[in-house]
Amino acid sequence: MTASSDPPPLDENWEVIFEFQPGWIDLTIQEGTKAEATALATEVVNDLNPRGLAIETSAPFDDMFRRAVRLNRDMPALAAAYYTEAGEALADLMVDGYRDEGVPRPSAEEVTPLMLQWGNARVTGEPQITRLELPAGPAVRVQSMLKVRRWLGFGRKLTECIRYAVFPPDLQTLIAVTVHWEKIARSEEITALADEAVRSMQINPLTKDGVPIPADGGAE
Repeated sequence: MTASSDPPPLDENWEVIFEFQPGWIDLTIQEGTKAEATALATEVVNDLNPRGLAIETSAPFDDMFRRAVRLNRDMPALAAAYYTEAGEALADLMVDGYRDEGVPRPSAEEVTPLMLQWGNARVTGEPQITRLELPAGPAVRVQSMLKVRRWLGFGRKLTECIRYAVFPPDLQTLIAVTVHWEKIARSEEITALADEAVRSMQINPLTKDGVPIPADGGAE
């Protein structure tokens, strides 16, 4: 049987795992509610304070609450943000999966132009497009400057983004990782953080019951 003659399964379960370095905070919430965001921010701040966070408790709490609500608006598989030791948020990271039922996964060539499309922004300058091999699978990496439409559509602000399209060998789902930031002066630092985080990413297929499937498919 070949990939062209067999449509992908109707459903795929998978999990994403990162070995985040210190500074990355997992802000994923299941239902996207403010109550969940409040509980998450409270737990994270209470955990950070014993480590000597050099700012008032209310500042990181408010930021994490708002960020968790915003990042989970479209229910990604994972949402995270990077914070400095002083509690300053530098970058957002989101992971999601895409596939059309019964349609083969698009190729890297087909995905690349889609990675330059944004609903509320446009790419400015020449994007950096590279192919790479990640532990999670082959990938396309696109780094670009964006002019993002401000609230109510008045004016634009300059931001930067890296998008990774990852093709896990054991799935038909296309995994997309987006890292976005506004502090352009720190782009070199944030780029290194993003690339390191994505290199640590694992994508594991799951059974319908949420049990990880071994790499050999369970064959003895």
